[in-house]
Amino acid sequence: MSTSGGHAVVQALVDNGVDLAFGIPGTHNLEIYRHLHGSGIRHVAPRHEQGGGYAADAYARVSGRPGVVITTTGPGLMNAVTAAATAYADSIPMLLVSPGMPRGKERADIGWLHEVKDQHAHLDAVVDRSVRVDSAVEAYAAINEAFGRWRSGRPRPVHIEVPVDVLEGEYDPASLATVAVAGAAAPTPEPSAVGAAAAVLASAPSVVMIVGGGARHATHEVRAIAERLDAPVITTVNGKGILAETHPLSLGAAIRLDEAHRIIATAGALLVVGSVLGDDELWGHTVAASGPVVRVDIDERQLDKNLEATHPLHGDAAQTLRLLLDALPAQVDNALGRQAAALRAACDENALREGAPFAPYHAALREALPAETIFAGDSAQVSYFGTAHQWPSLRPGQFVYPAGFATLGYGIPGGIGAALAAPGTPVVVLAGDGGTMFTIQEFATAVDLGLGLPVVVMNNGGFQEIREGMESVGISPIAVDVRSPDFPLLGKALGGEGQRVEGPAELAKAVTEALGRTVPTLIEVSL
Repeated sequence: MSTSGGHAVVQALVDNGVDLAFGIPGTHNLEIYRHLHGSGIRHVAPRHEQGGGYAADAYARVSGRPGVVITTTGPGLMNAVTAAATAYADSIPMLLVSPGMPRGKERADIGWLHEVKDQHAHLDAVVDRSVRVDSAVEAYAAINEAFGRWRSGRPRPVHIEVPVDVLEGEYDPASLATVAVAGAAAPTPEPSAVGAAAAVLASAPSVVMIVGGGARHATHEVRAIAERLDAPVITTVNGKGILAETHPLSLGAAIRLDEAHRIIATAGALLVVGSVLGDDELWGHTVAASGPVVRVDIDERQLDKNLEATHPLHGDAAQTLRLLLDALPAQVDNALGRQAAALRAACDENALREGAPFAPYHAALREALPAETIFAGDSAQVSYFGTAHQWPSLRPGQFVYPAGFATLGYGIPGGIGAALAAPGTPVVVLAGDGGTMFTIQEFATAVDLGLGLPVVVMNNGGFQEIREGMESVGISPIAVDVRSPDFPLLGKALGGEGQRVEGPAELAKAVTEALGRTVPTLIEVSL
């Protein structure tokens, strides 16, 4: 029995275990929505596709499963591009599915509704790859391939463009049986390379581990290696929580701190796992090694970026660290391990000097909230000076934050995605007033979903970081002092609750009460 091509798209999602998708129906993607009904996939409609993309990104960070976004052509897809770029920068698996120009009409400039000069090329310049298909079976195969590659390679966003005439045209679902199961084995380093890396780590007088987002799935292995080497562990913000920040060897998400780089520069050897060591995480620092550098990465191109490896290990983080653990001696004498508590104290002091205005608020929240609470941040001072260092993560995904692309507006939709990924776990949004206004409409989405989501707005009257940056180079501040709405009133107008608080104790009380509601609460704190 024939049906429309939209069925192939939905069937591919179902067959790859997708149970949640974010999207907004439009004129050209209706055939996808025809088949979503009854598929078992929960659909969440954001107020704007960018919000849907951020929510899908956070969902992936917390759940470990790819986020899925469905848009219509042209403006719908363009609205999601910033979120897709955010996922690309932080290596987050995200699938964007959209219609495209009918076959034979690409670059025709015919005034077609939502026409883009080259929609496929635009997305291909932003995500890992954009695939334009030619048939319903190709659409099914392309989605299947995306999931297969994520299981064995670096996870980054993929866009599948299905021409409208393919989505709306007839096809035979039985033809899907001809599609081969996608997938490949993850790369594995040569045993000799693993042995050589183990030898230099075992013989080094001291070892420091630097762990990034590429090790999110390797929490057990990172801990085992750290304990075997007795090596202090510094993470990037993307790697925050991969080693529980309560562990004696954890120095926290300290990679941008001066103190961390003093520690790194004096180490006898470095073990870098799943990080490009880019400026988006280092903030102007350069990782300087005084001895051998062992780098582990599933993306071979990363093994010599920003810091050349003397011992590159191309492979999946978890698998490669297990091989390395097997090659290490039972005991390694690492002088730095015995100093980890003092090193952590020095890093914390460094972070506290920069994030002092936010410390009392985080201290009050730590006292009031369960240790498993998830925070969603923004490219805001309260996030990168505050939460990144002042909320101890026990596992990956407890702080969802756009580290690489540094976008504004991530907080509220990020909180929604996190809450949907971890039902029953407290989720708190903690952001600035400037970024919050980029996606404030998604507060209404949280209302629709019945989420007891506290959205805390630290209000400093505009874009404080940019204001300070202008002043530091002698520019008179312009366009950075932005009038805020009455946030508590706005929260109520959007269907939730609103509250203005004074001081850390009031904030902790307000957040605790908000978590018990069935609607979100917009909580304003004036700085």
